[in-house]
Parts: sequence; structure tokens; C-alpha cells
Amino acid sequence: MNTLLNLVIVVQVISALAIIGLVLVQHGKGADMGAAFGSGASGSLFGASGSSNFLSKSTAVAAAIFFASTLALAYFSNTRSSGPDGGVMDRVTVPVKQAPASGIPNDVPAAAPAATAPAAPVNDVPAAAAPAPAAAVPAAPAPATK
Repeated sequence: MNTLLNLVIVVQVISALAIIGLVLVQHGKGADMGAAFGSGASGSLFGASGSSNFLSKSTAVAAAIFFASTLALAYFSNTRSSGPDGGVMDRVTVPVKQAPASGIPNDVPAAAPAATAPAAPVNDVPAAAAPAPAAAVPAAPAPATK
């Protein structure tokens, strides 16, 4: 099955290269000097009917081979299975947990406990602060009399 798949891939690549080469070699419809002045527009959309030469026929054959090999590759890719479930994640290997690195020394002393601050006595409640003096509010001006 793998050999057949490789053969189809080779046929597809060769047919693709043949199509590229044949299309580049063919003489275009508007390539002559008269087409620049409008005389090339008298032909139909795809050129004159029935005027197919060897290059255009071989391009059609190479295109048919390319399409057939593409369909064969699509068939092989759908029927090919990679394992019991056929999923991509089934082939993933999980790394094994390793021991810690040996370059780290094990005799590093533990961090010293932080010094605790003495607790405030429970009885020392701060005295109530005196109320702040009120801001001086300017008096309203007296009404003007005449």
C-alpha cells in the first residue's frame, strides 16, 4: 500500500510539472503583433473551434492524469489509518517525570523564621482624639440698605 501511495505521488508531481511546462511552451492567442492593434479579437473566447494542436491535447491528457492522481491520493488519505483509533494524539509520547537535578545541593539551610514583632498590649487604647476645630466660615454679608 505504501509503494502504491509513493507511485501515485510521483505520478502527480510529474503530471504537475508537465502541465506547467506545456502551458509555458504554448503560443498564446494574442501573442502575434496584430493582436496589439485589435485583429486578435476576431476569434471566439477560447480561440477558433477545432484548432487544437499537439500541445493543447497533451496538456489536456496531463491535466486528466493530475486530477486522477489527486482523487487517488484523497482516497488513500481517507482509508489510511495510523493505529487503533487513528488519531494524531494517540502517537504522542508523554515524557517520564525525572528526579530533580543532581547539581542542586541538598544541604542548603532552610530560611530563618521571620522575627515577630511584640504584640501591642490589649489595654492600651488610644485616647479619643479631640474634635478638630471647625473651619472659620465667613459671615454672610449684611443686606445693603439705602
